[in-house]
Amino acid sequence: MPKQKKILVVDDERHIVRLVQVNLERAGHQVVSAFDGMEALKKVESEKPDLIVLDVMMPRMDGFEVLKRLKAGEKTKDIPVVMLTAKAQDADVFRGWASGVDCYLTKPFNPVELLTFVKRIFESYDEGGGGKSYDV
Repeated sequence: MPKQKKILVVDDERHIVRLVQVNLERAGHQVVSAFDGMEALKKVESEKPDLIVLDVMMPRMDGFEVLKRLKAGEKTKDIPVVMLTAKAQDADVFRGWASGVDCYLTKPFNPVELLTFVKRIFESYDEGGGGKSYDV
């Protein structure tokens, strides 16, 4: 059985966090949560997640700024990030890709689709591929 992965879910909408958490836990993952960008960075430091599901529009610090800081950090730059956001404009999607996300999903989203991408990302990292990008 594969090692349980720890996933940080970051969204200021608690019902979204809960929906993602329930689905990831059913798939056998451990889930920790944060509700804004500042809290997310603290949780990354303390929890050392294997993957982050990250919203864009949040108080105190948006997801793009969180992503920028993660990718700039020596210890955090290789953590795969799935953007899960209502920001579906081409410019936002492009900004996500340009910032280094592994997957960009837009709300409303299908939880099964999210699980599929999380599984693919872990498989690509486990195979030593260092991650691949997936578009939706």
